[in-house]
Amino acid sequence: MTLIDPLLLLGCSILLVAVSLTALLVAAFPAIQDLSRAARSAEKLFDRLDRELPPTLEAIRLAGLELSDLTEEMSQGVQSASAVVQQVDLSLTQFKKQAGSAQVNTRSIWVGVRAAWQTWRRGESDPSQQISAANPLSIPRRYLAPDLLQQERDSDLRDSIGEDDG
Repeated sequence: MTLIDPLLLLGCSILLVAVSLTALLVAAFPAIQDLSRAARSAEKLFDRLDRELPPTLEAIRLAGLELSDLTEEMSQGVQSASAVVQQVDLSLTQFKKQAGSAQVNTRSIWVGVRAAWQTWRRGESDPSQQISAANPLSIPRRYLAPDLLQQERDSDLRDSIGEDDG
């Protein structure tokens, strides 16, 4: 029995290995099926990505180009608006200068009209009250043109210097 014992042990060992492998395959079969389904899903996903990803990437690239074009147009628009604002500012400055000049001219005309009116009203009856270019002091200061104001100041200065010398 000594020979049978090793053969019996070998047979039992082989039987146990076969039963173990069968049990392992039976237990692993659902996992292998799940793995097969996951591989098919992954294959479908990769096919779909292969179809949809290039157009999506192209759309993203085109959107980037459009954004850069819009940015450039906006930059040009801002520069154009800046130029318009500068031109308007320059026009306003020139308008202010012209308005100041018109104000001086209007005051001068007003002074002339007022002097003529006063002269006409007073007539020749009271020559001491007539307004003339030689006597600008008889016109209120607010109606004097800037050049007449300067003449008045120069005259006052000469008078004050002449009085100090005498």
